[in-house]
Amino acid sequence: MKESRLSKAEARILEQYWKLGTASVREILESLPEDERVAYTTVQTLVYRLEEKGALRKVKKIGNAQLFQPALNQSQYRSRLVRDLLDLFGGSPRLLVSNLIENGALTLRDLKALQSAAHSDENGHSRGGKRA
Repeated sequence: MKESRLSKAEARILEQYWKLGTASVREILESLPEDERVAYTTVQTLVYRLEEKGALRKVKKIGNAQLFQPALNQSQYRSRLVRDLLDLFGGSPRLLVSNLIENGALTLRDLKALQSAAHSDENGHSRGGKRA
C-alpha cells in the first residue's frame, strides 16, 4: 500500500471488501447497513481512491461494472496503522504505552496479559505457530 493514509470512509469501504472479497461498487453499496448508505457515486469515488492508494485492485469488468478486490489484508493494514501511530510518538513504543496508561486506555490487567504473552514468546511458544 502506498504511504497515503485512509480516511474513515475509505477504511469502512475496505472493511466491506474484506467481508465480500471481489465485488462491484453496487455490491459494496448494498452491503452497507441502511443507516450508513450514501450515494452510489460517493462509494464509487471512495473505491477509486482506494485503488489509487493501492488498497484495492481492479480484477475484472462485467458489462459496465468493474470488480475490485482487496490488495492488502487486515493484518497488513493494521501494521501500517501501528507504524503511523508509533511515528506520532517518535517511534517509541514506550512513549505510546505510557500515553495509553495515562489516559486509561491500557490497564494493569492488559499489561500483565501482554507481559505473559511476551514471556511465552521468549520461551518459544509463539502465537501463530512462528518461533520468536
